[in-house]
Amino acid sequence: MSMFGRSSNAPSGAVNSERMEMAIQELDMVTDIFNRLVSQVTCHAKCISTRYTEGDLNKGESVCIDRCVAKFFEANKKVGERLQSVGANASGATGAFGL
Repeated sequence: MSMFGRSSNAPSGAVNSERMEMAIQELDMVTDIFNRLVSQVTCHAKCISTRYTEGDLNKGESVCIDRCVAKFFEANKKVGERLQSVGANASGATGAFGL
C-alpha cells in the first residue's frame, strides 16, 4: 500500500481521501514549522547577517543555526508534552464527573 492509500486490489486511479487529507495536514504542519524557523523573529534573524557576503554560511552562522534550531525543537517538544498532559488531565477530570 502506498502513502496515499492505494492498494494492489484498488483501481489504479483510486486514492484514499482520508490518507490524502492526513498527508495534506502533515505538509501544512511541516511548512508552518519551516516558516516559523526562517521568519524574522527566530533563528534566521538571530544568526544570519542581512549582508550576504558569502554564498555559504560561515562557521559561526552554522553553529548558531544548529543551536537555535535544536532549542526551537526542544521547546516545541516540551510545549507539546505539556499540552498533552493538560489535555489528558482535563479529559480525565470530565470523565470522572460523567460529563
